[in-house]
Amino acid sequence: MMFAILGFTGISLGQGQNAECMTNLSIYAEHAKVKNYDAAYGPWKLVYAACPDINKANFSYGERILAHKIDNSTGAEKDGFIKELMKLYDDSNKYFPESFTKGGVAIDKVLLMYDNKMASDDEIFNSLDKAFKEDRANFKNPKALYLYFSSLVDLYNAGKKDLQDVFNTYDDVTEKIEEENAELTDVITKLLPKEDAGTLTSKEKRSLRVATTNSESYGKIASSVDSKLGALADCENLIPLYERNFEARKGDVTWVKRAVGRMFSKECTDDPMFRKLFEAQLALDPSADAYVYGGTLKKKSGDNSGAIADFNKALELETNPRKKSNIAYKIATSYRNTSKSTARSYAQKAIDANPSNGNAYLLIASLYASSANECGDTPFEKRAVYWKAADMARKAGRVDPALSGRAAQAAASYDAKAPSKTDIFNSGMAGKTLAFKCWVGGSVTVPNL
Repeated sequence: MMFAILGFTGISLGQGQNAECMTNLSIYAEHAKVKNYDAAYGPWKLVYAACPDINKANFSYGERILAHKIDNSTGAEKDGFIKELMKLYDDSNKYFPESFTKGGVAIDKVLLMYDNKMASDDEIFNSLDKAFKEDRANFKNPKALYLYFSSLVDLYNAGKKDLQDVFNTYDDVTEKIEEENAELTDVITKLLPKEDAGTLTSKEKRSLRVATTNSESYGKIASSVDSKLGALADCENLIPLYERNFEARKGDVTWVKRAVGRMFSKECTDDPMFRKLFEAQLALDPSADAYVYGGTLKKKSGDNSGAIADFNKALELETNPRKKSNIAYKIATSYRNTSKSTARSYAQKAIDANPSNGNAYLLIASLYASSANECGDTPFEKRAVYWKAADMARKAGRVDPALSGRAAQAAASYDAKAPSKTDIFNSGMAGKTLAFKCWVGGSVTVPNL
């Protein structure tokens, strides 16, 4: 009987505690919703201490509450709030691992230490390196990706890391950025036609806005990562590094392909080491990439027709749509000075393979702009082609927001060269359609005044 009474009492106490937690949760949630974090702190702390697993709001709202406290405190008090937030991050994965991943938690902790100047480059890199290798799928924070690479470069400059480590991590980080941006541009590509048709739901509008913003962030981070690498990846550093490691690594297909790709991108293709690495790749992986590199060697030697033949062979062999798009774009650039219409045709193939290939749109825009003198009888008609070029440049920024900066700059440049309001007024063409009789084809609607 005694055990039965004690058991019943325990259940009653648990239910009472749970009811009190629910009441306080409701109170702090209402305060947090209107950003009254000081008022939310007390009831939140009661719930977090007594019922940490009652609702994941303890962690999502708790982070905001404690971040506010950290921003508005100093000294020992601030250190106490930072300590609370660090524990909160650990507990979030403990109680709600499906919502708060190991990688995400590790990133949050490192960024908190970094923002508050509480960690060395060694601590930052080691923590992020562990998180990246153990939970790469959830390592999505653009700032953390940059910090991961940046801290490593700083360690290399301090003599604590090898140059090969820098290159390996650079490849990992840039591949991750490309993967994440590819997912985002896929979302954008699917939703843009619905936006143009005015049929987006409120949920889809938010998805498009978030994808666009995040893609822009990855574009900025990619540029920052390249800037941080800087001169470390020039031919003077690459060639001796690969000469030193070639015999030991020549059977490692990943190492060989990355080495060839890096020397290719840095235009180190005149050195015999590139040919050596290229031949090693041919033996290990005779893929479309090999024809791209072979075509590049032919192009550098002046054999443009041979280069294009190799590029087309690569285009036939490649099955990955994004890689296929990049090869078609490379062929398009090979034709830009000899046949603008052929260049556009291959740029369109690049877009067909990957509708988010903003570089292909920018190339078409530049082809149009360079044809102004070919596309009309009067100065007004000739300059009107810049409207078409500007529209194409803006399209590049829409399909791939990572290129939005370059695209906006190009569009502004083309718009500045198009007919002015005075020109439109004098022409009497406002609101009318102007067709192009040159290779560009199509038409534009002259803006209304």
